[in-house]
Amino acid sequence: MAKLKVGILISGRGSNMAALIEAAKEADYPAEIALVVSNVADAPGLAIARREGVPTVVISHRGQPDRETFDRAVSAELERHGVSLVVLAGFLRIFSPWFPTRWADRLINIHPSLLPCFKGLHVQQQALDAGVRLSGCTVHFVIPDLDAGPIIAQAAVPVLADDTAETLSARILRQEHRLYPLVVRWFAEGRIGLAAGRVAIKGVRPDAALLFSPAP
Repeated sequence: MAKLKVGILISGRGSNMAALIEAAKEADYPAEIALVVSNVADAPGLAIARREGVPTVVISHRGQPDRETFDRAVSAELERHGVSLVVLAGFLRIFSPWFPTRWADRLINIHPSLLPCFKGLHVQQQALDAGVRLSGCTVHFVIPDLDAGPIIAQAAVPVLADDTAETLSARILRQEHRLYPLVVRWFAEGRIGLAAGRVAIKGVRPDAALLFSPAP
C-alpha cells in the first residue's frame, strides 16, 4: 500500500521535522517525508533533512510582492512532490487566507501550549506568568485564524515551581516529538475525521488523544 506523502515546512532547527523523519524510517509507518521546505536558506533543519536524504527546497519570502504570492510558490512545490499532508514544524510565517483554504483539512501545526490558551509567541512565559499548573502542546488543523483550528490531540506536562521558560519549553518539546508522529500516523491511516469543526479519531480511545507525562 502506498504511503502518504508528507511535506514539512520549517524556518529553524527542525526538531519536530527530525522526529517525523525518524518515525518514517520504521517499516510499518504509513507516511513518508516527501519534501522539506524552508523560507530560510540557512535553517539548521535543512542540513538534517539533506543528511537523511529528504528532498529540500528553499523559497525565500523576501522580495515577494505579497504573502499570497509566496504561499502559492510553496504550494506549487508541495504539489510537484505529490504531497497530500502539509505539516508545519516551526514555520515562522503567517499565511495569507489562500494557503489554509487551498490545503483545508490537509494542513496541521503543533503549538507549544494547550490551546485555546496562550496563542502566539512566548507561550511558555505566558503560562508561567498566568500561574497555571499544566501546560503542553497541541496538534491542530490550520485555518486562516492564528492558532485557532480544530484540535486533533494534545500532550500535557506539569509546570514546576522552579520552571523557567527554557526548562518548561524543553519539557514540552519532548512531548511534541512523541505527539506529532502519532498524529501523522493517524492521519495516514485515515483515522482522523473532521465534522462541524470538531475532530473524531476512528478506532482510537478518546483518552489516547491526550498524552500526559509523567503518567497520572
